[in-house]
Amino acid sequence: MVVDEVTDADIDAMFRALADSTRRDIVTRVMDEGISVSRLASSYEMSFAAVQKHVAVLQAAGLVSKHRNGREQIVRGDVASIHRIQELLSHFEDVWKKRAFRMSGVLNDD
Repeated sequence: MVVDEVTDADIDAMFRALADSTRRDIVTRVMDEGISVSRLASSYEMSFAAVQKHVAVLQAAGLVSKHRNGREQIVRGDVASIHRIQELLSHFEDVWKKRAFRMSGVLNDD
């Protein structure tokens, strides 16, 4: 995936979703296997509705998907989205490394 393919709105949504520690924890928990929303909710000291809202934010950001299995809603992490974030951060790291290298060259040209 090329970083340029990710829109500013997508980037904002991903980082806004990951800015919350509960949502980061949810992403970590559902990355390896799908977990029901009710099972997730039992892991937190908040209401079921609050956990559903966190999942909805993650889903809107494309970081998780949700599907129904009987009466349960199963949440799964989206590995491709995590890779997009990783590529984006790597891109930013490269930009700043190049800037630091150029600044070092300017400062050492005395």
